[in-house]
Amino acid sequence: MTATGILILCTHNSARSVLAEGMLAHWARRLGKDVRAYSAGSAPSGRVHPLALEVLGAAGVDCASLHSKSWDAFAGPEAPPLAAVITVCDNAAAETCPVFHGVGGRPARAHWGYPDPSSAEGGEGDRRRAFELTRQAIGYRMLQLLALPLADLTPPALQAALQHIGTT
Repeated sequence: MTATGILILCTHNSARSVLAEGMLAHWARRLGKDVRAYSAGSAPSGRVHPLALEVLGAAGVDCASLHSKSWDAFAGPEAPPLAAVITVCDNAAAETCPVFHGVGGRPARAHWGYPDPSSAEGGEGDRRRAFELTRQAIGYRMLQLLALPLADLTPPALQAALQHIGTT
């Protein structure tokens, strides 16, 4: 059986989507869930924001494999099958995504919007706090996602469950 693939999208793949990939992978490992977390961007910056790596590392998340990449890597025939695609910024949610391949068809889709922590007002401490609060909020939703019976849900049921999580 193949791991359940979850792709998290943001425009630059430097902060929110990377926080989500890191937290989902971390919680899946800790809980023994067969889930593979991925992140990508429509216009990747090519670098992960240092504060994203800092707050993930402080939470015990392994950041070694995290890097900024294009969503094109998940659209071709060699791409891993995806159960779900989740956008975490409003810009990415409004863009026309490539066709992603899911297990048994197209993956479920949901939008879980978060403010960009890299544009938080104030000094370095304020931005660090914004990154940490975003990491915590994303981590909570990733725990909710991992509580779902992912292997048993049809794509429409998974989409409904993900949309419900996005409203909590």
